[in-house]
Amino acid sequence: MNESKVLSLAVLSLGVFLLVGCNTATPMVSETVTQPPIVSPDLIDTQTPVDTQVPTEMQVTVETQQPDSNVDYVSGGLLYDDWMKQLEVEPPAEDQPLWKTQTTNTRSGKDTWRCKECHGWDYKGLEGAYGSGSHLTGFKGVLDSVSMTEDELLAWMDGSENSEHNFSGYFQEAELTLIVNFLKYGLFDTAAYINADKSVSGGDGSNGKVLYDGLCAACHGEDGRMLNFGDEDEPEFVGTIAFDNPWEFWHKASFGHPASQMISVLKIGWSIQDIADVLTYSQTLPTE
Repeated sequence: MNESKVLSLAVLSLGVFLLVGCNTATPMVSETVTQPPIVSPDLIDTQTPVDTQVPTEMQVTVETQQPDSNVDYVSGGLLYDDWMKQLEVEPPAEDQPLWKTQTTNTRSGKDTWRCKECHGWDYKGLEGAYGSGSHLTGFKGVLDSVSMTEDELLAWMDGSENSEHNFSGYFQEAELTLIVNFLKYGLFDTAAYINADKSVSGGDGSNGKVLYDGLCAACHGEDGRMLNFGDEDEPEFVGTIAFDNPWEFWHKASFGHPASQMISVLKIGWSIQDIADVLTYSQTLPTE
């Protein structure tokens, strides 16, 4: 084969390689896009690691560790919210044993077993939004869990570390693994975006509207009032939660709602910035 033919074949091979590479690469998102990508059912079942990048001028207290792509920490977030609802089991008959060590939170029964009731939607417990008011328990948060080993976290969940914090009688081994995954890999310090006064900094409401209209509006309505999470006397809509409890909004957007069809936006590839953008927009929706 002469030299010119060899050169032609090499050029042709390079062209095919580049064409295939371009077709399989992740598409770049243009800043001028006005419509969100269509959510594929395949994506809903795909675990996507959390993008924890935030603006460089913001101080982040905790960086979420990136797990292997097959680590499910999203399901653990549902258990943290309400494991009894997610697992469809009856709550224990008695209050959680550690509940008796505090007197400031007067709730009883099921609420005492919800992780979020002790440690908060912001994961900061006493040092966060639950550091005052009717939810005050005095228990610490869980944000430092990301620096602990999986074995150390498991010891806190199965009673090895503290016999009164033993969930092994209610969680199978698989559920214990899921909650450990969440504590190790799923936490994010929302102080990077959510201020103490519940306002949001660094969110782009215009992009939030695009994302909300493309995904959330189908179930919640364009104004967020299609579903009422409260009752007729005290209605609670998307805008209500976004305004009154932005930390809860952030958690449920990230992980979904227990025992429901609500999509975890982390599973479909939304970034931390996307969640902040949708929260910013949702705070403009009607609260009643």
